[in-house]
Amino acid sequence: MSEVDEQMEVAEDQNIEDADLENASDGDDDDEDLEEKEDGKAKVYLPGGKLSNDEELVCDESAYIMLHQAHTGAPCLSFDIVSDPLGDDRETFPLTAYVVAGTQAARTHVNSVIVMKMANLTRTSKQSADGESDDDEEVSDSEDVNEDQTPILTSVMIKHPGCVNRLRVSTFGSSQYVASWSEMGKVHIYNINEQLAAIDDSRARKTYQQNKTGDGVKPDFTFSGHQKEGFAIDWCPTTRGMLATGDCRRDIHIWRPNDKGAWNVDQRPLVGHTDSVEDIQWSPNEANVLASCSVDKSIRIWDCRAAPAKACMLTAENAHESDVNVISWNRNEPLIASGGDDGVLQIWDLRQFQSKTPVATFKHHTDHITTVEWHPKESTILASGGDDDQIALWDLSVEKDDGDDANDDPNLKDLPPQLLFIHQGQSEIKELHWHPQLKGVILSTAHSGFNVFRTISV
Repeated sequence: MSEVDEQMEVAEDQNIEDADLENASDGDDDDEDLEEKEDGKAKVYLPGGKLSNDEELVCDESAYIMLHQAHTGAPCLSFDIVSDPLGDDRETFPLTAYVVAGTQAARTHVNSVIVMKMANLTRTSKQSADGESDDDEEVSDSEDVNEDQTPILTSVMIKHPGCVNRLRVSTFGSSQYVASWSEMGKVHIYNINEQLAAIDDSRARKTYQQNKTGDGVKPDFTFSGHQKEGFAIDWCPTTRGMLATGDCRRDIHIWRPNDKGAWNVDQRPLVGHTDSVEDIQWSPNEANVLASCSVDKSIRIWDCRAAPAKACMLTAENAHESDVNVISWNRNEPLIASGGDDGVLQIWDLRQFQSKTPVATFKHHTDHITTVEWHPKESTILASGGDDDQIALWDLSVEKDDGDDANDDPNLKDLPPQLLFIHQGQSEIKELHWHPQLKGVILSTAHSGFNVFRTISV
């Protein structure tokens, strides 16, 4: 069990339980990538499968390089990863991650934005489901052998008006900003430099807790112009400080920073969608270009230099059979991934977008897809998650080998060859992100809490 910092004790006064961060192996056996035991011999368990009375689910830790879980009391619908100065492509243990999350508390007035530091994230013990150690990969004496295996979660909170539907973090200038969509129908922007300093220094954290509890932190900017609450929000990666927000009415508003430290929000919404806007993604390399998806089943590409009524440049109508929940824009190739209520994962090539036909379709999830994201550097790899309580890792470059039929396991013969890995153990998965600075690491949030993991597959 991890150390629980003082701010999380304050959270308890707000009817948010203590937070903790722990090795997943310290928890229940049925957490994470699961296997089914039959007659003492382990076999692969697939989501939706039934267990006999004498069977149990056991985590095969040998499938993970790292596996941790964290709890924040009230579940978090959304989170984002904060960039840090510790370096890129890190894989030497222990690891550290900075995260901002928003709560969905039972009572509206006790919600928070939580700024967290997850430290001392260590590798797994490499125990297989059969109880045997995996000796294929040696562990450096300088890494994990003699270190304290206890992960540490440090956090401070910002009281938030209403449930945080979704939030996103961006760096511009010398500051880190978080934009949050509230269930109250407003979008808030907070400068979180002070909170990040507090989780790195115990004295600063104590001072923060003494001075900034309750209503002590005000947003730097609030926009109240949306007609309804919403979920779609994204910072532009090419124009710092530029933001797009979409609501459940159908409207998308574009925000531009001004020289007064605030934002000018175009009161004229982009015109095109006919129902709730569920997700927004800016182009990773083209300024002023963004994509959106909607309950109206469409995916649209916009150029916000045009007048709002004429900004929609491309449309894929009926992109899914029902609501399109999430999209992700590949950082390296002109590809967009989409996931819908139909449980289908679609891949769209923007060079062929006018054809209105995806270049790849995967029907693996058995319930609504609620999150999807491309790997930040590997252009063919992505992850998807959903209400079927699983996260799937995919590699689109893999092709079926006629000589290797899923190792002749009849349970696996119907799986698409592009499916690399299935991660389980969380309930009601809401959002996942690849950590852009930690090699192969995924963080995910669900009603049951957070997972932080890296698999042997990526």
